[in-house]
Amino acid sequence: MKDLYTAHVTVTSGRDGSARSSDARLDLPLGFPKELGGDGAATNPEQLFAAGYAACFASSIKGAARALGVGVSLTSVSGEATLSLRDDGSYTVSQVQLTVRASGWGDDAQRVIDEAKRICAYSNATRGNVLTDVQLG
Repeated sequence: MKDLYTAHVTVTSGRDGSARSSDARLDLPLGFPKELGGDGAATNPEQLFAAGYAACFASSIKGAARALGVGVSLTSVSGEATLSLRDDGSYTVSQVQLTVRASGWGDDAQRVIDEAKRICAYSNATRGNVLTDVQLG
């Protein structure tokens, strides 16, 4: 394995605090969503996870299509991440839903998606731990 990049982010005060990257490109307040008793005025870790996964998967779609020689015009990848409470009182991201909107790949869609799942860092990090579903939108 060859390390390519390490992100450095500091979170102060947890879910009701802030997150700032070492290069200050990420600098935002964090808060609880309304569904968890917050005011919903700031982003939360699940939104950041869904955004990261969707961005990584979109890049993986592009790379997979290029490697397979399939002409794909990717328009977007939407991500949903579900926070769940386990019976033992611990929390987990239990499922992720990715919706891919693209055109031009015809009958090759499943091949491209399968290859994207294989090469995507988030897919590899969550495989076997998080139920992930990829849909064509």
